[in-house]
Amino acid sequence: MKNRKRVVLNIIAIMIALLIIFPIYILVLSAFKPSSEIFNLSLIPDLSILTFENFVQIFETDFFFRSMLNSLIISVTITIAALFFHSMSGYALAKLHFPGKKLIFGWFMSTMMIPFAVIMIPLFIIVRGMGILNSLWAVILPLLPNAYGIFLYRQFFLDIPESMLEAAKIDGLSHFGIFSKIYLPLSKSITVTLAITFFVTNWNTYLWPLIVTQRQDLWTIQVALANFKGEHTTAWNLILAGAVVAALPTVILFFVFQKYIREGIKTSGSKE
Repeated sequence: MKNRKRVVLNIIAIMIALLIIFPIYILVLSAFKPSSEIFNLSLIPDLSILTFENFVQIFETDFFFRSMLNSLIISVTITIAALFFHSMSGYALAKLHFPGKKLIFGWFMSTMMIPFAVIMIPLFIIVRGMGILNSLWAVILPLLPNAYGIFLYRQFFLDIPESMLEAAKIDGLSHFGIFSKIYLPLSKSITVTLAITFFVTNWNTYLWPLIVTQRQDLWTIQVALANFKGEHTTAWNLILAGAVVAALPTVILFFVFQKYIREGIKTSGSKE
């Protein structure tokens, strides 16, 4: 009976995996087709029609490579800065004692319930008032705060015994020394998981960069892909090829750091 259940579960798992992989397979396959064959959805295409010309064309455009560089700068900057500030905030909310700590934490958590569409216009007004419209800072600064990162760090630091904190104080370490030399190294799995999450999220962001950057040299990769769609025609072959290129960094990150992602997911379920 157990063997039957295992076989059934394996079949279901394989079917789900195929359903997930199928659109990716079609995407990659179509990226190598000429524009006249894009809507020919044969699963086994004629290999003679496959070409790298689509990839050559996207990199020959004036903006595609620059847009990839912009997305990389934005994603890396936000990831590094967010990890630094979120980890310190998580440590403070977990281990320091000060008035209003629970209220502050509750306020942070409440921001997770507010859709971005609600604060989009106020954010635009603030950015315009700061005089940084049409710059990468207009994209980076509003996307730095993230209550999810603070929450995960706080939950992780709460699980570290207080005795370790007291021993570090006896050794003469300041709170920043305790944080940087003990707590932060122990949180490697959470840090890697959040780093990948922040990078992927900001690499794929589209709406906010579209709003605050009108110059072509400031486009991100997602905005650049959208501009392959014209008023009368759409270069689907270039869009699909660009989508494959845009997906590569996130796929590589997943395969390289999947062990830490699994550890981070298990750790994030810890209870206070």
